[in-house]
Amino acid sequence: MTFGRLERNPGAQPMSEINMTPLIDVMLVLLVIFIITAPLMTSSLRLDLPRAEGAAASDAPAFVALAIDAQGRLFLDDQPLDAATERPQITERVRQAARRDPLAEVQLRADRRVPYGRVAELIGWVQAAGLTRIGFVTDTAPAGP
Repeated sequence: MTFGRLERNPGAQPMSEINMTPLIDVMLVLLVIFIITAPLMTSSLRLDLPRAEGAAASDAPAFVALAIDAQGRLFLDDQPLDAATERPQITERVRQAARRDPLAEVQLRADRRVPYGRVAELIGWVQAAGLTRIGFVTDTAPAGP
């Protein structure tokens, strides 16, 4: 009789590399999500804003966004308002913002073709509702010689 050695299977060796496929899949999905949502994060309301040299972005933490397009329609946070109820909606929203923060700002974006009387009317509504800080949003003027 011969005695021999019994062969043992050493078993599977642990992998020392990271499997990159799931990581790449997750990164591609995130990239697609950002590509789709990035245009939605900007304002969807297209206005031809006036240009000004000293225009700088406001750093007001609390603000109410109002916009007037070229036809004179009002938008509150990029949502169109009904012409019949625009004044009560605006004054109620401004009053709520004034109760939360008396230093809140109203950021007004008005198309350059809007008559001044319409802008002045809106400013009067805002001031009557309790906020006096009104910022006019403009485009920056192109740097010229």
